[in-house]
Amino acid sequence: MKKLILSAAIVLGSLSTYAATAPIVSSTIKSVSIQEEYTEVKLEEVPEAIKAALKAAYPSAVLDKAYINANKEYKLDITVGDKKGNLFADANGKWIQK
Repeated sequence: MKKLILSAAIVLGSLSTYAATAPIVSSTIKSVSIQEEYTEVKLEEVPEAIKAALKAAYPSAVLDKAYINANKEYKLDITVGDKKGNLFADANGKWIQK
């Protein structure tokens, strides 16, 4: 009788472990990108402080295009040799890391 009750308990215990469902883990990655809006300005309208800072930091750089945003931050498209890149500066000619 003990064996019958013990075996029934083992069988019922093993069935309940199979009936347990694993919790569903949902991982969602949300990324928000903020794009600042720049408007193109003429190269003549770029402040002299920015032009001087560009010549000091990159003497062989050629300023191709310039853009400005609402915070008076400038985005400069430059060419150094055969490489093209972007630089960011404020109106005083201080470089901004973006």
